[in-house]
Amino acid sequence: MTDAIKKVLVVEDEDDIRQVLCLTLEFVCKFTVEPCASGDQAINKAAAFGPDLMLMDVMMPGMDGPETLSHLRQIPGLEATPVIFVTAKAMPSEIEHFISLGALGVIVKPFDPEAICDEISALVAAAG
Repeated sequence: MTDAIKKVLVVEDEDDIRQVLCLTLEFVCKFTVEPCASGDQAINKAAAFGPDLMLMDVMMPGMDGPETLSHLRQIPGLEATPVIFVTAKAMPSEIEHFISLGALGVIVKPFDPEAICDEISALVAAAG
């Protein structure tokens, strides 16, 4: 796991998926995690938390992932924080769109909790 990533903001509206992500990131990847159940929560918590990485669902009620990312990018200190979308929307054109928004890449749902640390590490390393 890359040493540059210590704190991860997790934005996921589904309780069970958010819990699996947070537990895996905390106990397997050894990150400090701030869970958010919505885009609004992420916007309210992100600046104080100061994440090194954001994992974000795409399809959420209210504000979706791309819109949430747009708002987070306006917060001082978060303009260039890496983001990885975690989504079932994984067609090549969709992935290209998320990358065009500034994402490092996509982790596809359903994801393998045992492999997610390696997936994050690979995406962060590929971004250089």
